[in-house]
Amino acid sequence: MAGSRTRSMARIIALGVGIGGAGAVAAAYLYDDDQHTKRQFVRVAAAESLNARPTRPLPTREQQLKSLGSEAFDVLIIGGGATGAGCALDSVSRGLKTALVEMEDFSSGTSSRSTKLIHGGVRYLQKAILGLDLEQYKMVKEALHERANLLDIAPHLSYPLPIMLPVYKWWQLPYYWAGIKMYDLVAGSKCIKSSYAISKERALELFPMLKRDRLVGAIVYYDGQHNDARMNLSIALTATRLGATIANHVRVVSLQKEKDENGQEHLCGAKVRDELTGQELTVRAKCIINATGPFTDTIRKMDNQATKEICAPSMGVHITLPDYYSPERMGLLDPNTSDGRVIFFLPWEGRTIAGTTDTPCSVSHTPSPTEDDIQFILQEVKNYLSPDVEVRRGDVLSAWAGIRPLVQDPNKTDTQSIARNHIVHISDSGLVTVAGGKWTTYRSMALDTLDAAIKGCDLTPVHQESQTDGLLLEGAHYWTPTMFIRLVQDFGLESEVAKHLAQTYGDRAFSVAKLASLTGKRWPIVGRRLHSEFPYIDAEVRYACREYAASAVDVIARRLRLAFLNAQATEEALPTIVNIMAEELKWSEKEKKSQLEAANNYLQREMGQNVNRASREKIPINLTKSEISEYVKRFNSLDTDKKGYISLNDLRASLKARGQEVPGETLHEILKEIDLNLNGQVEFDEYLQMMAAIKAGSISHSRFAQLAEMAEEDQRKKITVDRSGGGL
Repeated sequence: MAGSRTRSMARIIALGVGIGGAGAVAAAYLYDDDQHTKRQFVRVAAAESLNARPTRPLPTREQQLKSLGSEAFDVLIIGGGATGAGCALDSVSRGLKTALVEMEDFSSGTSSRSTKLIHGGVRYLQKAILGLDLEQYKMVKEALHERANLLDIAPHLSYPLPIMLPVYKWWQLPYYWAGIKMYDLVAGSKCIKSSYAISKERALELFPMLKRDRLVGAIVYYDGQHNDARMNLSIALTATRLGATIANHVRVVSLQKEKDENGQEHLCGAKVRDELTGQELTVRAKCIINATGPFTDTIRKMDNQATKEICAPSMGVHITLPDYYSPERMGLLDPNTSDGRVIFFLPWEGRTIAGTTDTPCSVSHTPSPTEDDIQFILQEVKNYLSPDVEVRRGDVLSAWAGIRPLVQDPNKTDTQSIARNHIVHISDSGLVTVAGGKWTTYRSMALDTLDAAIKGCDLTPVHQESQTDGLLLEGAHYWTPTMFIRLVQDFGLESEVAKHLAQTYGDRAFSVAKLASLTGKRWPIVGRRLHSEFPYIDAEVRYACREYAASAVDVIARRLRLAFLNAQATEEALPTIVNIMAEELKWSEKEKKSQLEAANNYLQREMGQNVNRASREKIPINLTKSEISEYVKRFNSLDTDKKGYISLNDLRASLKARGQEVPGETLHEILKEIDLNLNGQVEFDEYLQMMAAIKAGSISHSRFAQLAEMAEEDQRKKITVDRSGGGL
């Protein structure tokens, strides 16, 4: 199917879209992808065979499942988050036969819900120095090394980010400066850029939204930032390119044991179930690694029901705000919030994210943000921004919760204390558990885990030492900062789209671009956007299916980051995304409907739509008589039949009267903005509730409100001179 699409596109282009653009696109489509990439870039991978760009194509999911059920492995890893994927890469790069299974999707848990920072931990260093805590100091030192490594091995996905620490008391300026300089010193040769102190005027120049009152200056330091879910997926894809068998949506049902010559039980594999088909398989493995984050104890109890729980989960909430809340390339750190928690305020993927909170919670597959957490973050943001910036509840585009799996160390007799770093533990039957730690140190966690597994499970790797320090990840080998230009010139993509593809897929962006549809326009030639506000295109959905996306949620949450950036925009793009996936995965109409429903439920529960709606409904209708009178006129201007409610046909008729033909899907979206009881029509009380929410700032804007206002203005203009009470 892909081949016929390529040939047909080449024929269409050859007929004459335009000599310059068409020739470039035709050439790009007819290139061999790997050879095209190699010819275009002068960057050469390191001489070691491991760091050469892998040529092994990605096996299909069906091939991965067949491998799981028919082959014997040295290592089986349970969990496809950053740590599990890191273990798979460390294992396979040492020459061990490796398998990984993930109950949901790669990075579906904590690893896709982080603060998006690659950092050593400024606050941890402060505690280490003040408390003379050597363990915490070593943790920061390790994280700073890993920060530098991540920036090197995935330069397309990660980058340095300056972060401002505003200072409002003179005595704090030298105190914070000394602390941040110590951060640079601990990083040593791995320091990204030196921190520096700046004046009040310079701080406001770099961060114009900052509150001026009592500001005396600021400290700017550097950490890294990345696309966490894409980074996680890239680690997993790199592992499978090197020969690992990986499969998402595969649940471990039970652990398999056998007795040795001494009658001692040892793990020898696991029974797993494909959650998409219900098929059960038995995976044979010498060693099983439990890297399941918040679900650590679930797997440990499969091994031994009597084992004590070690996970102490804590929930952190983040919110996404519009881009105008922060500069494009400057973050903000609030080290002293009203309750002592640290809040980051960061630009990310063209929007602003703020968080995180830290609240004890129970383990859940569907952690959801709470209104209290959202309000706490908004209040802290308000404390640091200029009064000119109205911080509105309605500006929260998405909100999500992640569970941080803090752990007690089972290797120590004192099990009351929470481990600050990660722990690796081997049970009597040989289950290797890795837990704790943080995103930045995933590689060192994997290293320690495999070292323990090789020793504890008597494995014989080709390489005893870890091979992953400096090992380039998927997409990094031929990437350069100017690679996007070739995408524009050779394929006819928009510059914004080309930059996005290059920064997301690295040198694999050419494979994505080859799947892009013709737009039918003079420019851009290819690449139909899934939503006008974002640079995501149709080809990415098709490519996602080749990268093991099996559901609409896999695409909107992990392959594209749309759900995290704007839940409402995601809902609007969903029908298009599901239609493309249906073509690729051969879904029936019933399955398409099921996928739409599941994705909408995900947006409502896990991306903040439910709390947004509940917040709006709690707003009292605090409108004046004159305001209500005006809104009655606007409502009646749409409800021309005086039914007492506004329907889809009313919206269509009003827009048609203005000469606008709007697709039915868009009309449904406009109606859903205000239809609180979800009955497919808008009653007057729902309209008033929305207008009160707009007045209170709980809603930032509404297309329905604008449409009603325009309809009322049009009606006013149609009033004749006689009816107006006089004239010539």
